[in-house]
Amino acid sequence: MENPNQTIQLTDKIVIPSVGFGTYLVANEDTSFAVSTAIGAGYRHVDTAEGYGNEEGAGAGVQTGIKACGLSRDDIFITTKLWPGNPAWGNDLKTGQDTINALNSSLVRLQLDYVDMYLIHAPFCTEHRLEQWSALVELRDQGKTRAIGVSNYSEAHIEEIKSAGLPLPDANQIELHPWSQKPALVSFLTKNGIKAIAYSSLVPLSGWRAMPGQDSGKTDQMKADGDGGNSAFLAMAKKYGITESQVLLRWGVQKGYPVLPKSMNPERMRQNIDLFGFSIDDKDMATIERMDRGEGVAWPNGDPTLSR
Repeated sequence: MENPNQTIQLTDKIVIPSVGFGTYLVANEDTSFAVSTAIGAGYRHVDTAEGYGNEEGAGAGVQTGIKACGLSRDDIFITTKLWPGNPAWGNDLKTGQDTINALNSSLVRLQLDYVDMYLIHAPFCTEHRLEQWSALVELRDQGKTRAIGVSNYSEAHIEEIKSAGLPLPDANQIELHPWSQKPALVSFLTKNGIKAIAYSSLVPLSGWRAMPGQDSGKTDQMKADGDGGNSAFLAMAKKYGITESQVLLRWGVQKGYPVLPKSMNPERMRQNIDLFGFSIDDKDMATIERMDRGEGVAWPNGDPTLSR
């Protein structure tokens, strides 16, 4: 296997690992082991969030992983996210000062002096959205975060930042996979120097979130397309001698997106970062391009007030 720690340029001065370890839906008590195991498998980017409720576990796992592997803090890229608040879900919207306080609290939970990237988790509130973004700019100026960005933002939300004359995000973390390729949004981000970061890369996976108690946003048709060994990705996996997950993750990396797979299985962790000893050929990439359905599953109908 080639070195799994390949990177993608995030800003002029900052690179981000191509494959990060996602922690969405990992319980806090399980996150330390998962993160430290992932670091041992070669992951150098850990993605967590205030809203996940597992920053303490992620921070402990980073500390354990760093010590076990003889690394330094600078070797690990750590992302966390501001939960902006959502009255519809029973929590207040955060002001600019609340935003600054939130990152300081996240740093305590993570046992860190700074994070590498801080994101606004979703564009919930018109009233405080620009105030929250201005706070992120201030936090970057304070050295509390190296890069700043957003998640689940549309072109309109980013145009709002641009119209206010504020610095643009370094990144937009969005649902990206062969069934939800968002070409217009990705093109817009690229033109504005904003890196698209992919989450939910494994949605088309046969059996994605198929275990009891795991909610899935897949439609019945999506499930039918991937069941019974009929998935085109299973056929590609057989062709390249890899796993179906590796096909889906390699697609993202090959498109230039950092990806954030999650697994609690150490062997799958190793497989999910082993993406650089092969490539998907042009014919298969063209086939995948025709699979775009537009809709995602994490935020139904593109509405970030509905899920995740």
